[in-house]
Amino acid sequence: MKIMRKIIEIDEELCNGCGQCVPDCAEGSLVIIDGKAKMVADKLCDGLGACLGSCPTGALKIIEREAEDFDEEAVEKHLAAQKSKEAPPKFSGCPSAQIKTFAPQTPCQNANRPIMAAGDGSSALTHWPVQIRLVPPTAPFLQGADLLVAADCSAVSAPNFQQDFLKGKVVMMGCPKFDDGEMYVQRFSEIIANCNLNSITILIMEVPCCSSMNGIIKQAIERAGKSVPVEQITLSTQGAVVERKNW
Repeated sequence: MKIMRKIIEIDEELCNGCGQCVPDCAEGSLVIIDGKAKMVADKLCDGLGACLGSCPTGALKIIEREAEDFDEEAVEKHLAAQKSKEAPPKFSGCPSAQIKTFAPQTPCQNANRPIMAAGDGSSALTHWPVQIRLVPPTAPFLQGADLLVAADCSAVSAPNFQQDFLKGKVVMMGCPKFDDGEMYVQRFSEIIANCNLNSITILIMEVPCCSSMNGIIKQAIERAGKSVPVEQITLSTQGAVVERKNW
């Protein structure tokens, strides 16, 4: 029987298929199909929204609409059917959203890597993912970190990006022109409020659209109500440092 009630709605344009919502749904009503989160059946969703906090893009929200009433018996049968499968369902979300922390390379490991023209061949990257939209505020590598907020283009323009800017830092990359600025503010405010950051370095390009990253971080600090040392570095389009300043 259909009734007016609260239920989860999925915005497919915002959903990136990361799959982080799936394990947070205790009723098993969410799955990833063709790279998007889908609801198995209305009657399996209790409408409480336990999955909302795990969505990195804000694709999930609670709405009120006509839907089948929540059916606890159907949920029990659905979960039992899932458990009875010979092989448990594997994570089917986007691999780029799975959180990973990389152990530092030993001298021996570095010695056996191919030598690159501009360095020793070892990467300064300590974690994955790196995109602002994909890094959740709860990522363990953010705790007590020196955070590098880098415009996407900076890694291409700076000839020694890893050695000069990334080494010793946790990086989050994005484009304030093409992504959702308010989402950025919310993401960084949660990180600043909860992760006890040591510092923030903003690495942007000299083009006008890139400067909005400064405003995003300022708003996030104000919203979080915490003080964090900030250094802003501006690069020319050919990768030269044209400005450094501290807030």
